[in-house]
Amino acid sequence: MLGAVETRSVSPVFVGRAEELGTLSDALLRSCGGEPQALLIGGEAGVGKTRLVEEFAGAARRRGAVVALGGCVEIGADGLPFAPFSTALRALRRELPGELAAAAAGQEEELARLLPELGDSATGWHDEHGMARLFELTARLLERVAAEHTVVLALEDLHWADASTRHLLTYLVRTLRTGRLVVLGTYRSDDIHRRHPLRPLLAELDRLRTIRRLELARFTREEVGRQVAGILAHEPDPDQVDAIFERSDGNAFFVEELAVAAGEGCRTGLTDSLRDLLLVRVEGLPETAQQVARIVAEGGSTVEHRLLAAVAGLAEDDLIEALRAAVNAGILTPAPGGDGYRFRHSLVREAVSDDLLPGERSRLNRRCAEALEADPTLVPADQRATRLASYWYHAHDAAKALPAVLDAAVEARRRHAYAEQLRLLERAMELWDAAPDAVRETLRPVDYAEAYPPSPPERRGATSGGGDAATTALRHLDLLAEAAVAGRLCGERERALKITKRALRLLDDAGDPQRTAWFWIQRSRLVQGLARGDGWQEIATAQDLVRGLPPSEVHAEVLATAAHWSMLHEPGPEALTAAERAVEYARMVGADDIESHARLTLGGLMVDAGQIEAGLTHMYEVRDEVVARGLVSVVGRSHVNLPSVLEGVGRSEEAVGILNEGLRLTEKMGLRDAEAWIWSNLAESLISLGRWDEAAEAAGNAQRRGQTAGPHGSGANSLAFLALARGQVPEAARYLAEGRAAYGPHDPMPQHDLPISCLTIAVAVAEGRLPDARAELARTLESGFPPGTQRYAWPLLLEAATAEADAR
Repeated sequence: MLGAVETRSVSPVFVGRAEELGTLSDALLRSCGGEPQALLIGGEAGVGKTRLVEEFAGAARRRGAVVALGGCVEIGADGLPFAPFSTALRALRRELPGELAAAAAGQEEELARLLPELGDSATGWHDEHGMARLFELTARLLERVAAEHTVVLALEDLHWADASTRHLLTYLVRTLRTGRLVVLGTYRSDDIHRRHPLRPLLAELDRLRTIRRLELARFTREEVGRQVAGILAHEPDPDQVDAIFERSDGNAFFVEELAVAAGEGCRTGLTDSLRDLLLVRVEGLPETAQQVARIVAEGGSTVEHRLLAAVAGLAEDDLIEALRAAVNAGILTPAPGGDGYRFRHSLVREAVSDDLLPGERSRLNRRCAEALEADPTLVPADQRATRLASYWYHAHDAAKALPAVLDAAVEARRRHAYAEQLRLLERAMELWDAAPDAVRETLRPVDYAEAYPPSPPERRGATSGGGDAATTALRHLDLLAEAAVAGRLCGERERALKITKRALRLLDDAGDPQRTAWFWIQRSRLVQGLARGDGWQEIATAQDLVRGLPPSEVHAEVLATAAHWSMLHEPGPEALTAAERAVEYARMVGADDIESHARLTLGGLMVDAGQIEAGLTHMYEVRDEVVARGLVSVVGRSHVNLPSVLEGVGRSEEAVGILNEGLRLTEKMGLRDAEAWIWSNLAESLISLGRWDEAAEAAGNAQRRGQTAGPHGSGANSLAFLALARGQVPEAARYLAEGRAAYGPHDPMPQHDLPISCLTIAVAVAEGRLPDARAELARTLESGFPPGTQRYAWPLLLEAATAEADAR
């Protein structure tokens, strides 16, 4: 409505920044050749980052590029995940609707987590790889769109970025390989204090050669003079320029404010501080315009027109006049691509917000929350839950805030934004004691897909019937369980471990063995992830707790976890029995995911025990079923374990065929970690077939694609074997050290340790260190070979026997 209104304080002349604009133009030129570019622009608040991006975006459009802008919002601290990416993808969809639809074809359900307009997002699959899969699919989407069109993806205000946005940006910068794409980010360098969450990201990106960083300096005295002349539309008095330069210290935004003040007849030193200067023009507005500015300051980075109208309570004509005054004064500006308003500069918004009294801030947040509850369509669908939670929280109403925060946590989980989910759940813990019992008794954060035992009422909003302390205690455990899973999935394992310890203390003497066992299984995973042990003691404790209980999903999960652990660490008859029981229990309770995983484990253990055809039949059946059903959580593992078992019984050609099919499926589904394992196994099978060049390429791909230590270590082992076979002993020793370091000492497994020992013997022999080779053999023989590890034991024994024969 007010989009055509021009602000008076922006200079029509673009001042300075020639070098920076040249760097951006060079990046655009490189991207046109199919080489993706990534740049970060830092600078203090008000130094001109947004203006530089606007100038570059205009130049890029004139050269035929599509520009998709997205900005981080401060509400991101309260859990609004992927905000800049969602906004930018929405802009890209408006510009290239057909191309984006074609690029997303077949993966709409997953990509809808970032762009809801693509359809309903997938449900029911949450594990450590869910977010990585979403990131991989997003990278592939951008590569496909940018295959035919030059695309500039600009993300502003990264100092406000939520954790999921930071992780996705890092992933894109690391993995984008093709496409005519420029990824551009801006951040306030003066906000990046020592413990700011963006600092580790900047340090990590600095180590990459694929990204360039630009730091914007303040304007010189000459540049300030040109800026003031552009704002005033005439040459200013030199003394006036000197005064403005001294007062602003070359900060472009403060130059604008001071120039406007001077143009309106105010003396340059009008206020005691620049913060006060920011409020001068706001306080000069009509009262209704000031009221609207305060609502926009507290309502979020952008406030929709209908929400603003509902909260302000002004007649439509009065609201328009108030908005016109604020826009004319350069305080507010219409938000791009939407029906809303934002402050032209965030420094003014921060000043207005800081100037609010505590009671005034609470009242504005309450009015925003009440308006949004009355009409949820006032804000975009993907922001409703998070904004409502933020409004009620800052209104200091625990009874309303607690259920709203949990709703927002469910929404964050749906989008694989586990870091934001954890932050929201921790906020729920903060609100827990302040909320009334009647509210706490009816809450449950989410319906689990992770074998967590159901506690009636099973869905939030149902009445508890009992209304007693036991019901409230169960709800609290539900909250801790969800927070523990969220912490594990987002990599905050230390925080998650503390949460599980807290839950287990609450469960002491509670007579709830299923819940207690479930938390011990979570603790096992966290201990392994933190490299503090192999996790077996925790699994054994969980087994003791469920022993003798009726079948349940928790019982099946415990058995399946124990069987899988044993397959990797101590394969043998006990592991086989545990796997059989896990399959049986999972079938009885209808836990399809657990059953599929347990059947894969069972099939592998049967092959190791000599039941080769029966075991392979199990594994083939699982592979076919999960592919037909699209059970993503098992597709990757089925295409890793089955060919590994085939390789172990000498059927290398058959393994290669399944591995190649697995590469196609995992790339399509975005299963990056499974893809890395497949490359690793492919290298091993290609070595067996004598296809060494292909094997080296596959091993390199395993190392490049892997996000975890396993594929990297296995790929290094294959490269060490190839180097030895080619007589490149120093190279072999280097790869051996690389593989040993990747696995680490905290969680020994025969499938890792025995190949490392075999290579250690081989390298020692090649270097003429026969005593060292004998010592390594003696150490290995002392540990012994568990049943089922013959595929790793025979090559080691052959290597040692050959060395002794050659020595004689």
